[in-house]
Amino acid sequence: MERSLTYPLTWAMRPDREPLTLKEYEGKGGYEAARKALTKMTPQEIQKTVAEANLRGRGGAGFNTGQKWSFVPMGDDAPRPRYLVTNADEMEPGTFKDRMLIEGNPHQLIEGMLIAAFAIRADYSYVFLRAEYTTAERRVARAIAEAYEAGYLGENIFGSGYRLEMYLHSSAGRYICGEETALLNALEGKRAIPRAKPPYPQVSGLWGKPTVVNNVETFFNIPPIIGNGAGWYKGLSLSEDGGTKIYGVSGRVKRPGLWELPMGTPMGEIIEEHAGGMREGYTFHSVIPGGASTEFLLKRHFDVKMDFDSLMKAGSRLGTGTMIIFDQTTCPVGAVLNLQQFFARESCGWCTPCREGLPWVVHLLQAIENGEGRPEDLETLEMHTRFLGPGKTYCALAPGAVEPLQSALGLFRGDFLRHIHEKRCPWK
Repeated sequence: MERSLTYPLTWAMRPDREPLTLKEYEGKGGYEAARKALTKMTPQEIQKTVAEANLRGRGGAGFNTGQKWSFVPMGDDAPRPRYLVTNADEMEPGTFKDRMLIEGNPHQLIEGMLIAAFAIRADYSYVFLRAEYTTAERRVARAIAEAYEAGYLGENIFGSGYRLEMYLHSSAGRYICGEETALLNALEGKRAIPRAKPPYPQVSGLWGKPTVVNNVETFFNIPPIIGNGAGWYKGLSLSEDGGTKIYGVSGRVKRPGLWELPMGTPMGEIIEEHAGGMREGYTFHSVIPGGASTEFLLKRHFDVKMDFDSLMKAGSRLGTGTMIIFDQTTCPVGAVLNLQQFFARESCGWCTPCREGLPWVVHLLQAIENGEGRPEDLETLEMHTRFLGPGKTYCALAPGAVEPLQSALGLFRGDFLRHIHEKRCPWK
């Protein structure tokens, strides 16, 4: 088996960024893990292996993947059909890791989905793809067709008697479709709004049947875990979280991009060594470590490990693990305003705090940025970070939206006050 023992997610990708054909993927050991899973392991053994590997969901929530699968009712009396869905609706600002993975090696996604589907005895699977990812759409569609032709999808896969159908669904496009229950509503042809939980999708999901939804990067981890074992996978990490991670950096650094590194690689190492540090003439100001819906961190946090628990202790979240770097030329108020404008526009409007609160946050921030703000506006903004926080809305859109706002009000309060007292944006 030729799978890399160091870079299990990007091991087979070509330097020219063209996708691997089925023959190329098979030549590097592709689908061997799926064959092992379907012919030599039970669904329960697969779930246990993935759980012991401590693969935490790479979409941002960070829940143990094997445990998530274990919540699906199994047995002869369990509801059928069952569904498996890939969340490839990558619309988090600053995040582009899933696009790189599925464009470079769509067969690893399919193999991971096949193993996961067998682990929950799913009958049907869907790749729910962001509509703007047209290159990924073509490549995934071609890979699915190749997998069907080779007998890796359809009837009696590997002679195991197991059958799985797979479909590609291009989303109509909204940020809210990244929330798993809104995604399921959209897949059913309904308005993309989140559902109340419980029941959770593992019990009542797509069309009311048991459903598992996982992120693209999560599925990419499954074949190497099954092929090499849970102990090997945990050994790749520098933290309690298992495996490697696709980390990204955007902003005025010398080498913006993506890298597969051990989970728990320090933030400063990623920025300074892999991204090359700041470009000439620019100095580091702050960073959002996991996409637009995470809290700001400062240079004093460079030693913090980029894993779920370490970043939480530092006052932020790992999220998608794709950092947005801000330099000294960027107005913190303007940056937060830009983020809030995005989230307000993408609110589905289903619950009042998000529908009404985010536009008001934008209104107040715009007034401050224009030099028309008042000191009491900061108190109102702080109130919104509480009223739009966790447990106050149907889903995590609004709580995620106010995370960068909440941290900016604490870390950069002097910048907000300068706008108010000088009645202008000092950066313009």
